Amino acid sequence: MEVSATTKYIRMSPTKARDLANEIKGLSVADALRITEFNARKAAVQIGKTLKSAIANAENNEGLSADSLYVKNAIVDGGPMMKRYRPRARGMASPIQKKTSHVTIILSDNAKS
Repeated sequence: MEVSATTKYIRMSPTKARDLANEIKGLSVADALRITEFNARKAAVQIGKTLKSAIANAENNEGLSADSLYVKNAIVDGGPMMKRYRPRARGMASPIQKKTSHVTIILSDNAKS
């Protein structure tokens, strides 16, 4: 059985969050939580929150035990960008893209499936 959780509109670049998401793929939930708790990156906090939400969904909605769960997939997609401009020399302006991301974590009770 698969259970998922999604966090949307995180104010973080998707490329910075994908590194950590790729690290936790295929791991047990306990190992993935350990990685997100002790990682110093900003993405670790948000991915950890989404992982805890997926675990709570599995336990409360589906009646699954957290000990038997594995991270089947961790996806970080790009969200909408806030477009801003920064003043430059001689009256010009440079565009700034403030990126957002959507994090989806899918848990499964089958090991490495």
